[in-house]
Amino acid sequence: MPMTRLDAELQRLYPLPVPGAAGSAGVRALVLELGQPADWEALGRVWRGVQADLQLPAPAIAVSGLDGMQLWFSLQQPVSPAEAASFLARLCAHYLPGIAPTRLRTTPSTGGVASPLPVVPAQQPGLEQWSAFVAPDLAPVFVDSPWLDIAPGAEGQADLLAGLQSTKPAAFDAALRRLPPVAEPVAAVQPAEAPTGRPAEATADVDPRQFLQRVLNDETAPLALRVDAAKALLRR
Repeated sequence: MPMTRLDAELQRLYPLPVPGAAGSAGVRALVLELGQPADWEALGRVWRGVQADLQLPAPAIAVSGLDGMQLWFSLQQPVSPAEAASFLARLCAHYLPGIAPTRLRTTPSTGGVASPLPVVPAQQPGLEQWSAFVAPDLAPVFVDSPWLDIAPGAEGQADLLAGLQSTKPAAFDAALRRLPPVAEPVAAVQPAEAPTGRPAEATADVDPRQFLQRVLNDETAPLALRVDAAKALLRR
């Protein structure tokens, strides 16, 4: 089966761990999830901070399909799971100091284990809920329901990832130096999972994207309506 645009973008940014010279797995994909419940106001501080304070490329934003929101960091060159876990733990300590450790999941885990990456986009087993990458301006709408109730469009997901860049080794090292070390790891870490989905179609007499965008931006509209509009935009 030929590789799709979405497959190519996922492989470019978030390839699976590769064996290192000493037999250990080097990782290029790091995931930080905040859930139970999802909280974009807090996670957004990390998303903005890594760009403004640490001069790193913007990480991808995803909804987990269950109860969390995620930041996906892409590295140009692989690092050890322990180094990746240390980076994520320092981010949590620096930007999320008041968050209960049980609400944080990281990949690799804080123990420095190269755990499996969450699968995005994907349907959660037994549920009509999908994980998906989302645009920064849509992230706040998914706080109460961090999932899509229909499969996101593969082309739209690829478009979201196409503008992202991987962090260069020198920038990653500099960020590690800027972030204060943590005395103790910032607790439990589990990655999210799920299979892939199929795009959906929308029809309307007027331009559907413009109409949905107007609904999304209308702060006087009911929150449920704005959430539906955000999900419909992601399916296009």
